[in-house]
Amino acid sequence: MYSTKTEIGLTYKPLPPMNRKITLALVDDHQIVIDGLMSLLKGHERFRLAFASTNPAETLEKLADHPVDILLTDVMMPGMPGNELAKKVREKYPAIKILALSMSGQGDLVNEMINEADISGYVLKNVGKQELIKALEKIASGGIFFSEEVIAELQRSSERKKQKEEAHLTDREIEIIRLIEKEYNNKQIAETLFISERTVETHRKNIFRKTGTSSVIGLVKYAYEHRLID
Repeated sequence: MYSTKTEIGLTYKPLPPMNRKITLALVDDHQIVIDGLMSLLKGHERFRLAFASTNPAETLEKLADHPVDILLTDVMMPGMPGNELAKKVREKYPAIKILALSMSGQGDLVNEMINEADISGYVLKNVGKQELIKALEKIASGGIFFSEEVIAELQRSSERKKQKEEAHLTDREIEIIRLIEKEYNNKQIAETLFISERTVETHRKNIFRKTGTSSVIGLVKYAYEHRLID
């Protein structure tokens, strides 16, 4: 598990000395999640909750009047998703550390939060009390924290990307894979893409060869595993 931001090419100043309370803010569009997280942290001497909100836009406004050390934010929120909120927070309040919360550790979501929003950590919403406290304390000390499930998904995502690149699938071949998943036959694919059935058949042979599959079921499984199909 990563221990400091410098391990992924970033440098962070640690938060103030660990002998004072760490001030938190929490935003999630589900009140039940907020209540659950507040329950996990209730009575812990290291943390103080400045505010909690179900509204990302409101959160940005409140941060102006309620300085916090760490913002815990949901990733998938209507109106303003977590990556967008995190980017705005980083721009307006660069000293605030951000811990992302999500139901999903899907690799592309995590990478988006890392690359676009410069987060300090990412945990799943099934996080237990001890892991949550560990994450917050590690972030407060200037490090980063990703739960084991998230790290495992990042590794799987990286491997899928590598395999996809090694397969050298063209945009046209990916189009055809998506139509095959929709149960289009060669004639329907040809009509949809304005190409001949013979060309479709050639593409199919190349697709099966590149992906190392020999059946439609195997191909569709490959496509889902490599995020070729949403």
